[in-house]
Amino acid sequence: MRTKIKDAMYPVAFAIGFLVIWELAVRLFDIPIYLLPSPTDIAAVIDSSLWSHMFVTLMEALTGFVLANILGLITAVIFVHSKPIEKGIFPLAIALKTTPLVALAPLLVVWMGTGYSSKVVASMLICFFPILVNSVKGLKAIEHEAWELFSTYKGTKAEIFWKLRLPTSLPYVFSALKISTSLAIVGAIVGEFVGANKGLGYVVLVSSYHMDTPVMFSAIIASALCGLVLFWAISLLEKKVIFWQRTDDL
Repeated sequence: MRTKIKDAMYPVAFAIGFLVIWELAVRLFDIPIYLLPSPTDIAAVIDSSLWSHMFVTLMEALTGFVLANILGLITAVIFVHSKPIEKGIFPLAIALKTTPLVALAPLLVVWMGTGYSSKVVASMLICFFPILVNSVKGLKAIEHEAWELFSTYKGTKAEIFWKLRLPTSLPYVFSALKISTSLAIVGAIVGEFVGANKGLGYVVLVSSYHMDTPVMFSAIIASALCGLVLFWAISLLEKKVIFWQRTDDL
């Protein structure tokens, strides 16, 4: 317990130190507020409306994150059990990944409007590839000796999947989930840039038009907090699910 508290103090101490240095630098060099606001200037503009915009973005990102990972896992399972489908669809998934989301976001708004669904799909598209690639790699990462053992005992495909492939793939899957947490927020905000009347992306866009830098910084910090919350939640779930995996530093 004492070790966990000590570990938690490191990021808190560094964050406080960074904020103090930031505040002193702005005051000392008399940096204009429109160029770089101080932490106290940013804190002064935080109100309930920011939290409501933050909630909207978080829900969009979380919905897209969940849908992308469900679809990615299902697709990975199909790929592992069908080579023709994998060879046929995998290049399409790579092409989708290499297409910039900022190029697709306007199309999503045209097709789905400026509401909730276009932001969810934008978030889903950017999260889909990491979970697909890592899941395929994890499902194929079974040891040859374990495979031979299951084959010797006439294990069915379902038994091999649930008792061998899936447990082996979990570390790969959770690595992808942690990568996707930040990508989900990015996808939702990019969707809000293109067309929205609420959300953190909308706040950043409007505040940039008015050169309201403190508000812009508050929205950026709120988006970072959303990513941290999702990342910590996945890390906690990973420790509960993959309880046999050692995570101690060597």
